[in-house]
Amino acid sequence: MPTFTISNHQMPLAVYREVAAHLQQIEGITVTFLEPIDRVFSYTESQLGGLEITGADRLTDLDKIRVDRLLRYYADRYNSWEIDG
Repeated sequence: MPTFTISNHQMPLAVYREVAAHLQQIEGITVTFLEPIDRVFSYTESQLGGLEITGADRLTDLDKIRVDRLLRYYADRYNSWEIDG
């Protein structure tokens, strides 16, 4: 899986940034912030459209487990991720 996107339309911007920072600590991972789908500001919706994650196809098995655990950690606290790709 060379590139995939994750989104959670209820996740705050600060948490998205935290997730991205953690993912980018894994060698080979690149994270890009996606523009919000709905441009109308709402306090109850996320201010990002999601994260595009590149490089997952080159990860070691251990790093793939780290990514999975990290994403599950945040999903347990902020609702499930929508994953495309």
